[in-house]
Amino acid sequence: MPRRIEKIEVFAFERPNEQAYLGKTDLGTVDLGPDYFVRLFNGTIYPKNDRSIVVSLTDSDGVTGWGETYGLVAPKAVAALISDLFGPYLKTLPLDDPSHVWDQLYELQRVRGYWGGYLGDALAALDIALWDLTSRSSNQSLQAALGRAGEGTLDAYVSGLPPKTHSERVELAQSWKEKGYNKVKTPIGAVDNGDVIGEMFGLRKALGDDHDIALDMHWTHTADETLALDQALTEMKPWFLEAPTKPEDIEAQHKIAAGLTVPLGLGEEWRTEWDYRHRQKACHIIQPEMGHTGVTQMVRMAKMAKENQAQIMPHATIGLGIFMAASLRTSVAIGADAHEFQHTIYHRNGALLEGLAECKNGAFFVPDTPGHGVKPTDEAMKYLTKLD
Repeated sequence: MPRRIEKIEVFAFERPNEQAYLGKTDLGTVDLGPDYFVRLFNGTIYPKNDRSIVVSLTDSDGVTGWGETYGLVAPKAVAALISDLFGPYLKTLPLDDPSHVWDQLYELQRVRGYWGGYLGDALAALDIALWDLTSRSSNQSLQAALGRAGEGTLDAYVSGLPPKTHSERVELAQSWKEKGYNKVKTPIGAVDNGDVIGEMFGLRKALGDDHDIALDMHWTHTADETLALDQALTEMKPWFLEAPTKPEDIEAQHKIAAGLTVPLGLGEEWRTEWDYRHRQKACHIIQPEMGHTGVTQMVRMAKMAKENQAQIMPHATIGLGIFMAASLRTSVAIGADAHEFQHTIYHRNGALLEGLAECKNGAFFVPDTPGHGVKPTDEAMKYLTKLD
């Protein structure tokens, strides 16, 4: 009898964090109570604690795979989609090809116009868990299941400089350089008084010409404003500009990509290959986020990126670290150029996992152990609440 999924468990991960993501919350924010606040520089809601949704799948042979997806805001919406929609159908499907399973689950709501957002996130959690389960069942690593067996090394770029002052941010960037990291990305929302030029100039002066410095613009500029900023930053030689304009404005993204003098990075909000399909000439770097895409869609996006001669630098976000582990192994398999390193999150929450990939001297060192290589420890279970 073919293997089937027999048990699906959904958990909310939440862990208090004294330092909010992206740093200070005392200025330019609107407090929304115990769970959330809004950053006014880009109008985006953020959680006060580290959060995600974690899924475990157990098959008829007793093998368990672990997945994880976004649960930063309204995590119970994702959980309900898994429990009420995808779970019952998943239990009826053969498990030989996780990518085919993804397609079948995606079809359930396609004609109703649901193909992204929370629905895509729920799919990502199940897809990651299913790839983990499938590769563990054959005692091979995720990268081997994707066609590239063996250990791997990925360049890691330091993401986020959360201190309040420019001098402190420069000092932090220098400290990471001393640890062997020669790539950094700073968020535009951390800049003092909107002085982006001064921020980038100070970083360039302190870090030297051989250091890669990217600017995350957090969707705050129009196309014309982005192109003007690009010209003003010429002397600072940015590595790339990320997410400059509204993510829905495909026309503006194409205009920016055509006029920019440095590479443009897009994609952390994408869920499926369809998001990239309409932007293939609108960016030079794709930045898929495993917590949104799952393994199946990250692989499909990477194939398209290779055809377009675009670089692949996957995004990393807040979470327990299961989707990060899957992202690293998938990145090895697809030949990614680099991977984001959330230095305030990776080791902190990764300590709650067995099998975390080492990150040191500017690189991730990805082992060849079965599946995506990680599972929650007993300590992690203290932060996981089972959802019905």
